[in-house]
Amino acid sequence: MTSERGEHIVCAVRGGPEIGQSTLTTFYTLHTTVVPVLIVALMAFHFWRVRKARGVVVPRKPGEDASPDVERVLTLPYLLARELAVALALIAVVMASAALVPAPLGDAANAGMSPNPAKAPWYFMGLQELLLHMHPLFAVVVLPLAAAGALVAIPYLPYRHDTSGIWFGSHTGRRLAIVAGAAALAITPPLVVLDEYVIDIPSWLPWLPASVSNGLLPLLALGGVLWAGIAWIRRRHAATLNEAAQTVFVFLTTGFVTLTAIGVWFRGPGMALVWPWGR
Repeated sequence: MTSERGEHIVCAVRGGPEIGQSTLTTFYTLHTTVVPVLIVALMAFHFWRVRKARGVVVPRKPGEDASPDVERVLTLPYLLARELAVALALIAVVMASAALVPAPLGDAANAGMSPNPAKAPWYFMGLQELLLHMHPLFAVVVLPLAAAGALVAIPYLPYRHDTSGIWFGSHTGRRLAIVAGAAALAITPPLVVLDEYVIDIPSWLPWLPASVSNGLLPLLALGGVLWAGIAWIRRRHAATLNEAAQTVFVFLTTGFVTLTAIGVWFRGPGMALVWPWGR
């Protein structure tokens, strides 16, 4: 029954038994219709939340108490004018880049021959890099869902200090964020190299299913490291929950960006590790 359902899902995604014109039409529709509709729906929810909160957060200095008499400004025109300026600047940069930098177009697509290496777009390369190190179920389903759930939960954690509108919350938060980013940047590349050439948990534990040895165990190890790190910074640096959550976010984000960079510039034919100038 499971295999039959899987076949139905595959056919629905492909638009048939094989990848073809129907597949392109399906994904084109997803990109041009479904995703924009979801974005508009999320924007509507965001604006509703802003109205419910009676405005946008006004940044204040660290240690300054919130006051019901704090000066508020209207979203229109103050926020809208700033967002419009940023949007116009971004469009100008993109247009200038498109005019001055040639697009790295390759040969025409050939359905009978995939390029080597076959890489995802850069914004998915972090996930493709994870696929090289973890079981697919955990790399592209469990971990992304866990990260999305954690991001959704961040605003609802029981914070004791209100740091809304304050970058990094405090000097301690800023210092911990810098340390977390540097640590992730220093740790991620060596771990990738070790996993490529040394670490092979499935062969070390052949009696375990691959989903456990190459999925659940690494996930538990990552969770244990994060848990221990949170406990240490809260005890050693007396970090608040705000600062601890921010530190974990910076650590994971920097690690994921590093994985993306490795996948884009340090993966060659067969997705083997290579130097960028040696590809």
